[in-house]
Amino acid sequence: MTCFLAVGKFPNTVSGLVQWAFLTVETWCNEDGLSVNPDKTGLITFSRKRKLSGFFDPQFFEVKLSLSGSVKYLGVILFSRLTWRKHVDVKMGKAQICCGYIGGRGAKWALKPRVVHWLYVAILQPTVSFASLVLWPGYQTASAKKQLIKVQRLASLRILRTIRTTPTGAMEAPTGVPLLDLVIQGEARSVAHCLWSVGCCSSPQLRELLYIDSTLEV
Repeated sequence: MTCFLAVGKFPNTVSGLVQWAFLTVETWCNEDGLSVNPDKTGLITFSRKRKLSGFFDPQFFEVKLSLSGSVKYLGVILFSRLTWRKHVDVKMGKAQICCGYIGGRGAKWALKPRVVHWLYVAILQPTVSFASLVLWPGYQTASAKKQLIKVQRLASLRILRTIRTTPTGAMEAPTGVPLLDLVIQGEARSVAHCLWSVGCCSSPQLRELLYIDSTLEV
């Protein structure tokens, strides 16, 4: 999967750079006998301007590409307004569906609690915490935390096979599963610490994540 990034002050300049990049790829593909599907190519702009006057839709293999509000790249949904809300909503929706699949109410055909617990820890948690170093600010909002609690509650109900009115806090201790927001922060801090240990922690967001003070910088 390839990504082209064009940066410019004026919209017509950016679209011209994108068109030049597409022409370069077309020339390379024609010379080496390769093919690219333009229908699987997404085009998105990141700007505070609501109207991009002068921006024209570039063509890729004689197919005109139009702007979209969001694209998916390496498993992360990028929104044109530079927020993670859409990615969080999509991930939480899929997580809730998975919680419905891994557990059942029938005593004869439902999965065993230990199997449901393993599926939650080994599959569902890594799916939600994927790319946590980049996405952790998006999970710090009130709405995102509510969705994380809802996902963990559904999983706890499947693991313990309790009634639906059981409080969420009462199910956290028996399952032994940490809160999802803490799991996301933990993985993000672990990766940030690895970057800091090799001297790649110049970003203010990473410093905020690690709470690096003067004693650590010495």
